[in-house]
Amino acid sequence: MNKPADEVRQFTVSEDDEGVRLDRWFKRNLPAIGFATISRWARTGQIRVDGGRVKPDDRLKAGQVLRVPPGGEADHKKPKAKKPLTEEQIAEARAMVIRETPSAIVLNKPPGLATQGGSKTTKHVDGLLDAFVESEDDPRPRLVHRLDKDTSGVLLIAKTPGSAATYSKKFAGRSARKVYWALVVGVPEVREGTIDAPLAKQPGTGGEKMHVDEENGATAKTRYRVVERAGQRAAWVELEPLTGRTHQLRVHMAAIGHPIVGDGKYGGQDAFLTGTISRKMHLHARRLIIGTPENKGAGGKLDVTADLPEHFAASMEQMGFDLSLSDAAPIRDEAPERTPAEKKQAARRHYKQARKEQRSPRRARGAANAARKPKGKGAPKGKGAPKGKKR
Repeated sequence: MNKPADEVRQFTVSEDDEGVRLDRWFKRNLPAIGFATISRWARTGQIRVDGGRVKPDDRLKAGQVLRVPPGGEADHKKPKAKKPLTEEQIAEARAMVIRETPSAIVLNKPPGLATQGGSKTTKHVDGLLDAFVESEDDPRPRLVHRLDKDTSGVLLIAKTPGSAATYSKKFAGRSARKVYWALVVGVPEVREGTIDAPLAKQPGTGGEKMHVDEENGATAKTRYRVVERAGQRAAWVELEPLTGRTHQLRVHMAAIGHPIVGDGKYGGQDAFLTGTISRKMHLHARRLIIGTPENKGAGGKLDVTADLPEHFAASMEQMGFDLSLSDAAPIRDEAPERTPAEKKQAARRHYKQARKEQRSPRRARGAANAARKPKGKGAPKGKGAPKGKKR
């Protein structure tokens, strides 16, 4: 049973905190206690796990009992009290929900709503997540991936710290499969293919804009498929990012000469169609397929699809596109996640290859030096070597 902060407290490590570091456990469960205090308590043996001493970077196991000494909160500044959400904000957040599971809340994010806040952004999805906290004891849901402000569609929110860690690994490991729908200007000559163009921050934009940089850019790959066309005016395409770079889909489509309709940032005036087609961006995260923490051994999957926003649906109708022509199935073949042993083996191969590449220039230099050395018995041994035969 947990006790007040002025007495010794005991906590049982939950399944959600399985494998988490001790200092991270405090950040999740007792955020008012700072790292300096945690380190001092660990160093002096005041923190105990199952009766034994621990270090801040030790990892915890579910079911262990954690002993926490009294106090500590005074060493850490209390965060400012957040303004509670209004009824309208709560209703707005709940209206976005399209699926809920024990580990996740899946939203259909509307265009124009940022995922996270910034210096000039006060309204965002992250700021609305308190709408899903039923009581003070419930953990606050967490973002595990992002969508651009003007991109609509599937956005997954993790319910607990444990599920957030699991889903974050899925996205980082590229096992999460995302398919986007886009309306693009013109029609790509090749109906299906892969755009392989490295991306980097564009100089002079403060990091707000990306561009293709063949020399210094990070690897970026996108699979695309033309679903249907409206003459030569526009095309409906499916996009599947194989990497997760900032603005990747937008930059890649503009780079091949077919910017996403409404994306003036990367397509300029060419990104807007004449007539009654909306000037809003036509990029929508249509489908997400991802492994879940539930039924791990059985390979549990979450497969969810988000309806188009009003402006996108109206444009599709005006152009006569038939939505039944695509179920947003992933274009690439599914690659099974690598086991820990396979990951270690891949790391060893990478290390050996790197060492081999480092040795090659050395060997080349050695061979060049050897070629420059004089050959034969009469070769001088140094600058001061005497000429003629030895006596």
